[in-house]
Amino acid sequence: MADEIGLTCTECKNRNYVTFINKKNMDGKLQLSKYCKHCRKHTLHKESK
Repeated sequence: MADEIGLTCTECKNRNYVTFINKKNMDGKLQLSKYCKHCRKHTLHKESK
């Protein structure tokens, strides 16, 4: 089953995106470079609940 997670900006700490991951195939936390509309630039977004 896929679990729903939020992606939080590491600079402004706002939760900007929601995505699904399969916990059986993933080990560790998901980290993606995404656009933050609050910072107005691409920043690192980390997995949060």
